[in-house]
Amino acid sequence: MSEWYWTAQAGYPPLATLQWLPLAGALLLLIIREARLAVAVGRLFAVAELLVAVDLYLRIDLSTRVLQFAERVDLLAYHAAADGISVLFILLTALLGVLLSCYGMARQQITPVHLLGVLLVIETSLMTMLTTMNLLWFAAASAAQLALVGYLLWRWASASEERLALSRFLQYQLFGWLLFVAGSVVLVWSHVDVVGSAAGRWSFDLFDLLATPQIGKYQSAAFYLLFYGLAIRTPLFPLHGWLPNSAGYGLIAVGPVLLLGVKVGIYGMARFLLPLTAEAVIIWQPYVVAFAMVGVFYAALLAFRQANLRRLMAFAVVSHTSLIVIGLFTLHPAGLQGALLLAVNFGLAITVMLMMIGYVYRRAGTTNLDRLGGLFDRVPFIAIAFLIGGLALLGMPGTPGFDAVHLVLEASIEAFGALPTIATALGNVAAAGFLLWAFQRAFLAPRPRDLPARRIARTGAMEYFVGGATLLVLLVAGFYPEPWLQLTDTATQALAAYFQHD
Repeated sequence: MSEWYWTAQAGYPPLATLQWLPLAGALLLLIIREARLAVAVGRLFAVAELLVAVDLYLRIDLSTRVLQFAERVDLLAYHAAADGISVLFILLTALLGVLLSCYGMARQQITPVHLLGVLLVIETSLMTMLTTMNLLWFAAASAAQLALVGYLLWRWASASEERLALSRFLQYQLFGWLLFVAGSVVLVWSHVDVVGSAAGRWSFDLFDLLATPQIGKYQSAAFYLLFYGLAIRTPLFPLHGWLPNSAGYGLIAVGPVLLLGVKVGIYGMARFLLPLTAEAVIIWQPYVVAFAMVGVFYAALLAFRQANLRRLMAFAVVSHTSLIVIGLFTLHPAGLQGALLLAVNFGLAITVMLMMIGYVYRRAGTTNLDRLGGLFDRVPFIAIAFLIGGLALLGMPGTPGFDAVHLVLEASIEAFGALPTIATALGNVAAAGFLLWAFQRAFLAPRPRDLPARRIARTGAMEYFVGGATLLVLLVAGFYPEPWLQLTDTATQALAAYFQHD
């Protein structure tokens, strides 16, 4: 049986289009042999995907809590729908797809057809995760995305230690994926157990599972498995061991952005974990928040000890991800909204910073801080873009993170009290310290003798475009946050309603 509810709002199936359009582009690239044509076609499909995402945003009805644009094919267990939270992450994914299609092609050792094809298939998997209402489809798309990113780390690694990075990445991500699948099975098992073996059927659909009364004996097991499976992807302390190696030795910017720019771990928690295991979430909330608070300081302290700019950024990711998780587990409408907006702000900020680090590597051949310095004189735009990205990561005024951090801290005070909130805010101050220290070491410190000025090429036109486009989105969203607050308001109110019992 097939049901198509998107016809009430659009003249075409937007969610299916978002999933199939990049895949169609990747298949078309297989028959294109001329490099310039392949680059043009790949970018065209990436831009078309962004236009579909924008159209989805313009069509969504923000006055209702009902998930919209529904598409369902029971034979395939296919069920897709969207709300404000989905659209927010879809817009981010489509934008990053355009930016990466421009950034990645500047590396001469990479075959354009090959890399663009992989990027487009990864975008298909991400769009499937962000639109599906089925745990099994989410897990399948997640496996495809992780396998393809692992392929990038293997095929185009930038250092001799790629085997260590790849093995650590695969070990952690496979374990996390298995935990998520096991948690999904526990939920479905409890669904069948409640409705009875005669009437029950194995369904991984979100709405079927929400219709089942929640049973305490299964809640904690399902929560544990789903949470840790998603926390490894996020990554959250102490499950972040794969990230420093992947960021330090993997494909600069492209791989890390695909893993970290789209915070699918955070999205998975909001879409599946919180509503499906609401009782266990309330029980385990203090422990999750405690680990997250420790993670803010732990990662900040380790960041100060790093001698490599990419590894330093990895620990910055862990520190700031902890703040997002704290906001999510306030279970307060403001905290949930702040956490999701902070995740998107984080995605944009980390994207521009990783890309600028990639441009530094192309010029200096290293990202070791003791071999960098004096770059501001030659590439001031790259330096300023890195700095603005760092300030956005910290939630400075004029960036989307400012309102997001305010919402998270406001909800944290109400949920946990003033002292834990102040401690979390101080962790953010520590993060400001190591990011500014890294900026000073890389761009303002005296230039090493083995890095003469003539080796440092001036900023190119494509580098201006990639960095400038990301900064423009950051600053526009920062100075005009109302559309994003309106986009997520109704959806986060609906999510918070699972935990508001009078």
